[in-house]
Amino acid sequence: MLTSLAFIFLIGLSLAAICQRLKLPRIIGMLITGILLGPYVLNVLDSSILSISSELRQIALIIILLKAGLSLNLADLKKVGRPAVMMACIPATFEILAYILLAPYFLGITRLEAAVTGAVMGAVSPAVVVPRIVQLMDEKYGTAKSIPQMILAGASCDDIYVIVLFSTFSTMAQGGSAHVQDFINIPVSIVLGIVLGSAAGYLLSLFFETAYAHSHMVRNSMKVIVVLGVSFLLMSIETWLKPVVSVSGLLAVVSMACVLKLKCTASVSARLSQKFGKLWLAAEVLLFVLVGASVDIRYTLKAGPAALAMIFAALLIRTVGVSLCVAGTDLNWKERLFCSIAYLPKATVQAAIGSVPMAMELSCGQIILSVAVLGILITAPLGAIGMDCSYKKLLERV
Repeated sequence: MLTSLAFIFLIGLSLAAICQRLKLPRIIGMLITGILLGPYVLNVLDSSILSISSELRQIALIIILLKAGLSLNLADLKKVGRPAVMMACIPATFEILAYILLAPYFLGITRLEAAVTGAVMGAVSPAVVVPRIVQLMDEKYGTAKSIPQMILAGASCDDIYVIVLFSTFSTMAQGGSAHVQDFINIPVSIVLGIVLGSAAGYLLSLFFETAYAHSHMVRNSMKVIVVLGVSFLLMSIETWLKPVVSVSGLLAVVSMACVLKLKCTASVSARLSQKFGKLWLAAEVLLFVLVGASVDIRYTLKAGPAALAMIFAALLIRTVGVSLCVAGTDLNWKERLFCSIAYLPKATVQAAIGSVPMAMELSCGQIILSVAVLGILITAPLGAIGMDCSYKKLLERV
C-alpha cells in the first residue's frame, strides 16, 4: 500500500505540474496518472488501495464541500440577487433535462439512468472556476457589474444542488423505478439537511466560543479534526435515517460550514478555510488519481463518439440555461458570453461522484464513469483556456 501511495502522490503531482506549465488544469495530469497506474493499463496499484477507494473519494468530497461552505460569502449571493440564485440551479437543471431527453438515444440507457448521468454531469467545477474568478476579482475585471461574484456564488451553490439531486436519482435507480414519494423526498431531504447541518454548525460555534471564554484555547488544527468528525457523523446520520426519512448528509455538511462562517469570528473561519484548503491539496490527488484508476480506458474509447456527441449537446442546452439566468440584467452580449464559458468546466464533482453508480453496482455505472471522465478531459481545459483567453476581451476593467 505504501508503494502505491508513493506512486499516487509523486507521479500524480508531477503530471499535474506538467499540465499546469501547459496552462491546463492540474486535475488532467492526476486523472492520466490514475488511468496509467490503474488495473486496466499498468496495474501497479495495490488492491488494498482500490478496495477502499470509494471511502477515500467520499472523504475528499467532504473536505471540498467544507472548504466551499467556509468560503461562500452569503452577502455576495444576496448582493447579486436573482441571477446568482438562478445560476445556482437553472443551468444544471437544463443540462440534466438534456440527458434525460437525449441520453437514452445516444447512450442506450433508461430515462432514470439518464437522470443519474445528468446529475453527475450537471455541476460546474469549483476547482477550475474559483481560482480564475478570484483572479478576475483581484484584477477588477467585471467587478463593476458583480460578474465574478455572481459566478462564484452561483457555482458554489450549483454543486450542492446537483449533489442533492444525484443522491435522490441514484437511490431511485437502485430501486429500479421512480415513485411520487421519491420526488417528494427531494425538498424534504434538502430542508432536513439544512436544518441538521445548521444545528450542528451552531452547536460547534458555541463549543468553540465557550472553550475560548473559559481560557481553553482550541487549536485550529483540533477544530479541523472536530469539524471533520462531525461531518462524518452527519453522513452517517443520513444512512441511519434512510429507512425512516430522507436527509441529505452532504447538504448538512455544507450548511454546517456556512453557519460556522457566520457564527465564528472572521479570523477563525478564514483559518479553518485555509486549513481545509491545505487538506484538499492531498485529498484532490487521491481523489482524481483513484477516479482515473477506476476507468476502463477500452470501454471509454468504445463509448467515445456517442458520449462526445451527448456531452456537447448537453453543453449547448446548458448554455441556453445560462442565457436565461442573465436575461433582463444590464450585462451586454460579451459579458453574457463570458458567463456561458465560465459555466462549461467539469471536474471536481464529476470526479467525486462519477464512480459512485459503479460502486452501487448500477448497470449504467461504467457508462456514467466513462462519460464523466470524458467530460472532465474535454470541458476542464475547454473552460479553463476559454476563460483565460477571453476575460480581457469580454469583460470591462474597473
